[in-house]
Amino acid sequence: MSSLASRPQIVEHVVLFKVKDEAEPEKVAAWVSGLNGLISIDQVLHLSAGPIHRNRSSAFKFTHMLHSRYSSKEDLSAYAGHPSHLRVVKELGAPICEDVMAVDWIADDLSDPIVPRPGSAMRLTFMRLNEGLGDEEKAKVLGVVGEIKDCLGSLDQMTYGENFSPERAKGFSIASIAIFSGMNELEALDSNPEVVQLQTDKVRDILDRVIVVDYVVPPSQSASL
Repeated sequence: MSSLASRPQIVEHVVLFKVKDEAEPEKVAAWVSGLNGLISIDQVLHLSAGPIHRNRSSAFKFTHMLHSRYSSKEDLSAYAGHPSHLRVVKELGAPICEDVMAVDWIADDLSDPIVPRPGSAMRLTFMRLNEGLGDEEKAKVLGVVGEIKDCLGSLDQMTYGENFSPERAKGFSIASIAIFSGMNELEALDSNPEVVQLQTDKVRDILDRVIVVDYVVPPSQSASL
């Protein structure tokens, strides 16, 4: 596990889960606790998991998410194959989850902190381009996301990039995380949506679908014991 150091490049890993409606709360709690316990794996710089605060995408009924960070793709692979991770996925997650989606991208020049502060509010956005589009259209979307980052004055941190793990991404190829100090700052953005709207209108015609979820970073597991 890492300290709050700055790194020139970070691998972002986000997993969205849909827990079955009939899942027992005790089993859901044990699974979330097991996910958060994976912070002990050496290659993990940051990891938090918990319920989604708000799912703004009616087509996908995700209920929980995991966000973690790594120094390299190799470290992410080591985490994915670690026995502790496999146990949580197979023994605790598989029996209660009915849908899973995962997206990974490289964040360049990430500013401190590597570990988002508990209570921080995240807005995660995942974009799927219309079928048949290529690198030029991806570059255009990434450019617009970068312009949005420059317009958000209340933003603590933002990363974005192209997904490099398509197997479980449901065709979503571009992702971003915007981190705010808390829900008040995130909701202030929603009260003035024109800033984001002006930019997204530039690429609306090339996007097939967009997933947007809000998440509040929970207290660290050690702090809550």
